[in-house]
Amino acid sequence: MQNNEVAEQPAITAAEKWLALIDNDDSNESWNRAASFFKSVVSSEQWKTSFEAAQVPLGKAVSRKLKSQKYAEELPGAPDGEYVVIEYETSFEKKKNGTETITLMKDTDGEWRAAGYFVK
Repeated sequence: MQNNEVAEQPAITAAEKWLALIDNDDSNESWNRAASFFKSVVSSEQWKTSFEAAQVPLGKAVSRKLKSQKYAEELPGAPDGEYVVIEYETSFEKKKNGTETITLMKDTDGEWRAAGYFVK
């Protein structure tokens, strides 16, 4: 297992690349690049529907600032593994003070991939 700092930076980089797909309305590619665990529980159609439902009332992200990151090896409802939970303070077109939470998981191929995404 890696220590927190060694794991967190590549996970943050992966999160930023994945969020760029979200910012470009690319639900298909964001699903394709998600963790295998994520894809095993959420179909591409389910992801597209929930993605659109979340984005319409908020609008597009205007700015995003890293708020926190936390390394974990256990998360509720997920298999044991390596995770980094990242929070961003995000300003959207229709909601100035939002929070995006993205959970990155070290996938079976050793790459950090999105395993969860929530907006509030």
